[in-house]
Amino acid sequence: MSTDITRRRFLEAAGAGAAWIALTSALGCEPAKHPRESGSPARPGRAQAAQASERYVRTFRSRPDLRPPIIDVVTQPHGTAPGYIFVAPKNGPGEYSPAQDGPLILDNSGEPVWFHPLQNEDEDAMDFKVQYYRGEPVLTWWVGVHTGYGQGEYVIADSSYREMRRVRAGNGYQGDHHEFLITPQQTALLDIYGKVHRDLSSVGGPKDGEVLEGIVQEVDIETGEVLFEWHSLDHVGLDESVEILPENPDEAFDYFHINSIDVDQDSNLIVSARLTSTVYKIDRQSGEVIWRLGGKKSDFEMGPETRPRLQHDARRQPDGTITIFDNGDLKIDDQSYGIVLELDEDKMRATLLRKYPQPEGKICGTQGNVQVLPGGNVFIGWGSNPHFSEFNREGELLFNASFPPEVESYRAFRFPWSGHPSDDPAVAVERGPGDELTVYTSWNGATEVASWQVLAGPSPDRLKSVGDAAPRQGFEAAITVHSAEPYVAVQAKDPSGRVLGTSKALKLGT
Repeated sequence: MSTDITRRRFLEAAGAGAAWIALTSALGCEPAKHPRESGSPARPGRAQAAQASERYVRTFRSRPDLRPPIIDVVTQPHGTAPGYIFVAPKNGPGEYSPAQDGPLILDNSGEPVWFHPLQNEDEDAMDFKVQYYRGEPVLTWWVGVHTGYGQGEYVIADSSYREMRRVRAGNGYQGDHHEFLITPQQTALLDIYGKVHRDLSSVGGPKDGEVLEGIVQEVDIETGEVLFEWHSLDHVGLDESVEILPENPDEAFDYFHINSIDVDQDSNLIVSARLTSTVYKIDRQSGEVIWRLGGKKSDFEMGPETRPRLQHDARRQPDGTITIFDNGDLKIDDQSYGIVLELDEDKMRATLLRKYPQPEGKICGTQGNVQVLPGGNVFIGWGSNPHFSEFNREGELLFNASFPPEVESYRAFRFPWSGHPSDDPAVAVERGPGDELTVYTSWNGATEVASWQVLAGPSPDRLKSVGDAAPRQGFEAAITVHSAEPYVAVQAKDPSGRVLGTSKALKLGT
């Protein structure tokens, strides 16, 4: 069943000395809030929150329900690949931000293009990106509860931002946030954290302990049938873990921590496990481990600077190289990198080809990804360090931007995208002196708008253009016109002047 995930109407907002009516088009009207963790600092008071809101949160008169974080473009874009930026801002662990959480598309100036704030304060969205389903580009993301690992489901939305399908893990499991990959066969590869009773005495733990194992499932998107299921404990021993046992014996031992799945050129799987510091190649039929890259039992001779620690996002590239987001170990390393490795699978040797340093020289304790773009540029999301960057092949920094304090995104991407919302543009009007009107307008997710034309008239069906068309500049336009007519609307036009959409006519108060 299709659901319009952008449409929500709330219409009246009156302010002193101003008449406001907003036609709006997105779900969620309250900022996402996260439960306080034990020992974490208290939320700021109202005055502090209001001050932070002014500094770090975007607000829009035509869309007062949207409050995405302000993006600071630190390195202005030059030589970047085409396309928009895809992130899913969320509060860091135990922190507070007045901005809303949710999938967010940005342009190179940091302006929102589309924002979908989450309504449930206990949920996060992660791994927001463009994929192909049934031959068409779609938006996908995970949504659910995150407590070190995820318990949720995966959303597929079309180019009009309407939800097409929700994909769920099978066999009684809940899907984790680390990976959702649509294959050309219209199946989905996803990861799961499974809690299993296990004797941990071999690694110094209790005999009746619990382990979190990594599970890979391949699910038929249409039917939900599980086509393949792989369990780390069947193939990877506890002794491969670099993680120490939890101090609390009642806490499950997260020995593996699966965080990415990719399809290799021979259709077998590439799986990254953070807490073994190893990338595994897995036979897609038998589930057997074909090779280990890095970690305690590497099958490769690891050349200088090739051994990742606590890594994320291992991907096989079309040229045969492997890209990895090398977080590094906070106890040993002082900086994170995106790295490109050449694997000689005859001599079983790994060689470092290139590495891309975190622009501020910082280490990213968790999360992160590396995306190789068409043309050779590399886009990197720095995870728990609130930056996302683009480099050329040679390592020159072409773009760098950051979230406000206390905000981060699990991954960050760049993709071409054309969005066509199914709802109408939003409009709000403020009266000025005499017949002056300031018209605020936006259209959440519309990528083809080049200009806005204000219309006014004596009735909704008798509207005429007022003034010249105003060029689109950012998410929301503010257009000053003069009219004494009681009804106002706006038209969105493409570069050729064709009307893409018209707002509902707004009756002004006296």
